[in-house]
Amino acid sequence: MKCTAILLILISLFFLPLVCLAQDYTVGEGDVLDINVYENEDLTTTVRVTANSTIRVPLIGEISVADMTVSQVSGKIETLLADGYLVNPQVDVFIKEHRSKQAIILGQIESPGQYELRGKITFLEFISKAGGLTPDAGSTATIKRIKESDNNSDNNKETLVVDLERLIKKGETSLNLLIQDKDSVYISKAKTYYVSGEVKKPDSYKYEPDLTVIMAITMAGGFSKIAAKEKVRIIRTVDGEKRIFERVNMDAAVLADDVIVVPESLW
Repeated sequence: MKCTAILLILISLFFLPLVCLAQDYTVGEGDVLDINVYENEDLTTTVRVTANSTIRVPLIGEISVADMTVSQVSGKIETLLADGYLVNPQVDVFIKEHRSKQAIILGQIESPGQYELRGKITFLEFISKAGGLTPDAGSTATIKRIKESDNNSDNNKETLVVDLERLIKKGETSLNLLIQDKDSVYISKAKTYYVSGEVKKPDSYKYEPDLTVIMAITMAGGFSKIAAKEKVRIIRTVDGEKRIFERVNMDAAVLADDVIVVPESLW
C-alpha cells in the first residue's frame, strides 16, 4: 500500500506540469479540440479551429477562440452553456491534434529547419530544441516577426536582435524572448581573424571584442622559437583596400578579418 501511494505521488509529480502546460497552450488555426461536457454526452464533440479562429459547439453555435488558451476555451464554453442551457456545466477541452504553429531557425545551429511550437517556448528553449549553437555561432541572433493583427507585407514585419553574449554569458533573462508563430530566427556566424607565420597553431580564430595582438597570438599557441617578435604585422582591409601595418604593438587592437603575420627571425 505504501509503495502504491509513493508511485501515485511520483506519477502525479511527473504529469501535473504536463497538464498545466497543455492548459496554457494557445489554440489556433488547424488545432483539433476534444470538447467533453460532463454528464451530457450528446454535447461532446471534436472540432477543428477555423482560419478565423472560431469553433462550432452544439447548442451554442459558432464562437471565437482567438488568442485563447485551452483553459480559457473551457471557461468560455461553460459560461455560454450556463446562460440558459445547462445548470453548472463542467467542460473539459483537450488538444487532440496540434496545429502547424511553427517557427524557423537557420544559421549557426546544429539542426536548422522548421519546428512546431507547442505551448509557450522561449528563445533558449527553441535553441535547445534545434540542437544548440554550433562552435561557429556569432554573438547575435536575428528574429524576424510578423506584427500581431497585421498582414504579411514587409511594412508589417519587425526585426528583433538578441545579444547572445549578454543572454548566455551574462544571464540577462530579459533577452530570452518568447518565440511566436511564423518567427524566423537566424543565428549569425562568428567573425574571425587569422594568425599565420611563426606561431605554434597558425589558423583562423573566433573574433571577440577587445582582442589585442598578444591575446590573438596566445590563442594561436604563442610564438615559435624562431619568431621575429618585434616584426609582427597586420594585414587589414580598410575601405575595400588591403593595408599592411608594420611592427605593431602587442597591445594594439585586432579587428575582425585581420590577418596577423609573425615573420621568421633572420638571426
